[in-house]
Amino acid sequence: MGKNYFTEEERKKLEENPYVEKVSLKAITYTETFKEHFAKEKALEKGPTQIFRDADFDVTVLGKDRIKTFSRRIKTMSHRLEGYTDLRSESSGRPPIKERTQEEEIAYLKHKVALQEQQIEALKKTNFIHRKAKRASHKKNSNSSKT
Repeated sequence: MGKNYFTEEERKKLEENPYVEKVSLKAITYTETFKEHFAKEKALEKGPTQIFRDADFDVTVLGKDRIKTFSRRIKTMSHRLEGYTDLRSESSGRPPIKERTQEEEIAYLKHKVALQEQQIEALKKTNFIHRKAKRASHKKNSNSSKT
């Protein structure tokens, strides 16, 4: 099942809602206020669809899956220490590469070479151990066939 894209008209209507922070073609970002409101209403055993209706959302535009997924996400957010804050901006993937001075670059590359040399030595030792074990098992097998 694919994504349900919003039409331009649906997006404009959703953006008018005070509980909506941002709307894209595929997704809605709700305000922290709405997330907290949703959790409180859910605790009062109100149904997710009814909570959305009461907040002036068109539930037919959102669809059952979006509402159900949002409800599940709010449940997990309520158990987090951070609460309902959006953490996506904090963990934005790969850290930026900062400019280094020549001295810093040299120190970094020396450290990298030292690590690689250690890795090479470790690989040599494991390779040696495997070859030694293979020879030992080969000798055991050849001795048993002579008797």
